[in-house]
Amino acid sequence: MLFKNNNSSDISEDQIALIEYAQSRIKSKRRLFFHFSLMIISIISLLTSNLIFEFKKEIVLFNYPWSYWICSVWFVLFLFHLFNVYVTNKFMGKEWEKKQMKKLVEKQQIKIADIKTELEKEARMIAESQLFSQNNPKNTVTLIAAASENNIIGKDNKLIWHLSDDLKHFKDLTKGHFVIMGRKTFESMPKALPNRTNVIITRKSDYKAENAIVVNSLEKALKVAEKDNQPFIIGGGEIYKLSIDIADRVELTRVHTSIEGDTLFPEINLEKWREVKREKRLKDEKNEYDFSFLRYDKIK
Repeated sequence: MLFKNNNSSDISEDQIALIEYAQSRIKSKRRLFFHFSLMIISIISLLTSNLIFEFKKEIVLFNYPWSYWICSVWFVLFLFHLFNVYVTNKFMGKEWEKKQMKKLVEKQQIKIADIKTELEKEARMIAESQLFSQNNPKNTVTLIAAASENNIIGKDNKLIWHLSDDLKHFKDLTKGHFVIMGRKTFESMPKALPNRTNVIITRKSDYKAENAIVVNSLEKALKVAEKDNQPFIIGGGEIYKLSIDIADRVELTRVHTSIEGDTLFPEINLEKWREVKREKRLKDEKNEYDFSFLRYDKIK
């Protein structure tokens, strides 16, 4: 299983659109200022020319010289330009608000759909667990692991692949349950797994671990978790080897590659185990290998 958290801080498309809109707004104001400056200079020049050369005596329209009419028309055009900048196309106007509201509604609908899918998935898992528990009165001891085609699960107490979907699968299955592990597996993680009861098996009598229960045998670990209807054993190799004969179920992520490593998952004997579920996934930007989620139940 992979314990890794990825964060990103990329600028969204909405932020880029807002910046571009703001830049366009600045340009429109600059054009308005240029228009105003040009109008003032031109009006002063026309009126001055009219006084100096007395055009009023030569060309008159409705008792006003032509320069007065040009200035008046220009001023009206400027008022129209001013209205267009500050009223018709004001920053974050009604059209912009409608677009943002539409985007917000679409995002909320996507989030609601995702939440609904997660709830349906969790409900399905709970139903499957309850059905299995009804057929198996005692609690369902489950091994959960990710192993390559040649059963490698790790090297130097570290994971050897990045499978984001496997991490999510592990989290969904084990949430709210006891997770039993060896000391080395616990120490390979940054801290105890949240929303689960962590149980550590170690021969060290003085071993201390924050937010975890420490025991010295697999039997004691299972005794601690006996009230959980499905405790999970999460590693490492020696713990898997000790527990596979007493387990009731195996949740195995089969990574479709052969790889070198020093920690093995036990071979599953198909005379003792029956495959009851298979779900294949293809590699992508978040998962570096093809893999399959497999479920085995022990043949009674």
